[in-house]
Amino acid sequence: MAVHPDDPPWSLFGLPRIIRDEEHLDRLFREVPSPANGLTFCTGSLGANPKNDLVKMAKKYAEAGRIHFLHARNIRFSDREDLFFAESAHPTACGSLDMYGILRALSDAGFSGYARPDHGRNIWGEDGRPGYGLYDRALGATYLLGLWEGIEKTKH
Repeated sequence: MAVHPDDPPWSLFGLPRIIRDEEHLDRLFREVPSPANGLTFCTGSLGANPKNDLVKMAKKYAEAGRIHFLHARNIRFSDREDLFFAESAHPTACGSLDMYGILRALSDAGFSGYARPDHGRNIWGEDGRPGYGLYDRALGATYLLGLWEGIEKTKH
């Protein structure tokens, strides 16, 4: 099992959120200590809470063998009152999350699980379901693969 953090990490329609930060993840793993109880480490969902230190969390949960799946996406925090964040292109420079730092922490901790780019904007005239643009996810996949390869080759 790999629980996905609440997306977004704040209440919607009055429903409570239960997996939104390190405190709640620690409680989940403490209450159900089985190694089969894992996490989909979604950088967008966890990153939407600016209090979460994703580099630290990636290292901590990967070292503990708790990250079973990686959803990697970048977001940009907004200064607008009506929009807290927006999804951005995957590279670190395009958003507010340190994608290099997150992937480096996962690599250093020995993460070898499944990973994929999560969400994609509709770009280049693409008309599709919002959040699931194919071109942007393809660019994300190549960026993440290149970033991972660079991290792995420079560690040795």
